[in-house]
Amino acid sequence: MYNKITKIAATLLIIMSIQSCDDYLEILPPGQENSENFFNTPDNYQDALIGVYDLLSTTYLNNILGEIASDNSLCGGENPTDVLDWQQIDDMIHTPDNGALRNVFQWMYAGISRANYIVEFQDNLNFDGKDQLLAENLFLRSYFYFELVKFFGDVPLYTDRRITIDETQSIDRTPKADVYTRLEVDLMNAIPDLPWTQTQNGRATKGAAWALLGKIYLYQEKYTLAAEAFNEIINSGQYQLVQDFNTIFLNNNENNSESVFEVQYSGTQEGASFGCFQCVEGNVAVGFMGPRFQGGNFSPYASGFSFNVPVQDVVDLYQAGDTRLTATVLDIDAFVAARPDVTFTLGSEHTGYFNLKYIPYANDNVIQDANINRSNNYRAIRYADVLLMAAEANLLAPAPVANPQTLLDAIRDRAFGNTNNRIPATLENVLAERRRELVGEGHRFFDQVRTGQTSTIPGFTSGKNEVFPIPRIEIELAGNRWPQNAGY
Repeated sequence: MYNKITKIAATLLIIMSIQSCDDYLEILPPGQENSENFFNTPDNYQDALIGVYDLLSTTYLNNILGEIASDNSLCGGENPTDVLDWQQIDDMIHTPDNGALRNVFQWMYAGISRANYIVEFQDNLNFDGKDQLLAENLFLRSYFYFELVKFFGDVPLYTDRRITIDETQSIDRTPKADVYTRLEVDLMNAIPDLPWTQTQNGRATKGAAWALLGKIYLYQEKYTLAAEAFNEIINSGQYQLVQDFNTIFLNNNENNSESVFEVQYSGTQEGASFGCFQCVEGNVAVGFMGPRFQGGNFSPYASGFSFNVPVQDVVDLYQAGDTRLTATVLDIDAFVAARPDVTFTLGSEHTGYFNLKYIPYANDNVIQDANINRSNNYRAIRYADVLLMAAEANLLAPAPVANPQTLLDAIRDRAFGNTNNRIPATLENVLAERRRELVGEGHRFFDQVRTGQTSTIPGFTSGKNEVFPIPRIEIELAGNRWPQNAGY
């Protein structure tokens, strides 16, 4: 997919910025594409869809903020002002002027705008495969909207077409319950036209859509519906846990049997620079999370900027014999003790630990600005995540559809390599297991908010920090008609 994305995304950026003014069209060079006459062939629709997929790459920011904002990690970096926007979120002192939050807001809506561009012109042409293409598009738009609701709560809901500047000043924020209702409808409409497997890695599948739908139900406490959605995935037989947890996140084991939905990254295409993070093709977050190696043979890893450093409490979560610890956290002191020639620089808030799931690798064939163009895919939805959400939903559902004990046992058995460490499937145990399983994967803060476990987040203010502020400039651009989230 990524051998086409850079060219296609650039083309879409140009054609979607052109206004359909008659005077302008009169001087448009013959044959030049514009936003009103782009969709003439099936390939045009495919190219536009790849442009929608392209914006998934910007979710690297959502993922790292989901850890930094939680009790799993500290922001780190070179010093207390290094990437100040992230530092503020870590300390829960962020404001509506936080640049990282504006990026999340803008980039998710950029993805939605590209998806809506296809919706607007979906009736231009009929062709084989169109139903699946439109279903993938609905999945992607739902994914972007779900990210927005997680971060900001009520958000403007645009679904039928691109939104003009005038319209942005007349549309209000939509209650998140109504946004969720629309996502439920869109995903249910998409699922019948999506396949269980795709020939191209990273494309939306039936399993990915069921998982996202189940997650949306879970966030609304619609537990029976969530359990039923997750059961569709479990009963499909399409996925299985990777036997060795230590191999899941290796950069040569992407799109494995556990991958329900995976954001594809490339370190070899034209990518981001420090002047253009939205140009990302590689996984920016990965380079930011590596240790600040200085010298010696620190293979198989590469140097980074020491952000998102796990805290001691994370290490203490794991029992002896739990294989997930050594695959989740890099103990830098232990690593250096075995490599006397290796030197590294201490970063800010140094804990001695680094996120091993998304660490930069030395064998990654990256381009210029290597630290922000790593090729590690983001495992957005793993089958283990689905099993744990299913266990939670079935524990809370008035009418459970699966045995939560069996689901939890599968996770524990894989973690320890035996059946001797099973624990009762209580809600407390399932949520604790979810944290152990998913440390470093960007889910923790949002799990804490939805389950009411925010008391361990330093600086968290109840009634305020459950959501992030709507960027001030976006409110101003919308004519100051959107109310700000409480407390900001």
